Amino acid sequence: MEEDTRNRIIDLTKSNRVVLFMKGNKMFPQCGFSAHVVGLLKEKGAEFDTHNILADQELRQGLKEISNWPTYPQLYVDGKLVGGCDIVNDLNESGELDKILFTEN
Repeated sequence: MEEDTRNRIIDLTKSNRVVLFMKGNKMFPQCGFSAHVVGLLKEKGAEFDTHNILADQELRQGLKEISNWPTYPQLYVDGKLVGGCDIVNDLNESGELDKILFTEN
């Protein structure tokens, strides 16, 4: 991966405290998994940015390399990967998602 792409992705993961890389955007998710995570974040009242990986192939491929995570959505908090839909859902069910979203690092 080119250094420009790597730097752009790192900047995007830190563009907001909570960032979701997904298929579509928070107003129009384009897959069920992305819609589920968006719904959880909205339900929690979290402020978050989204980036549509379907509109940017370089972002889509580069993020997989950086995160070593092959699927989307990918949730980042404080520039660190939290996980995909299943992990976010498990964190929500255990009560840990609130701590991650609302505790400053």
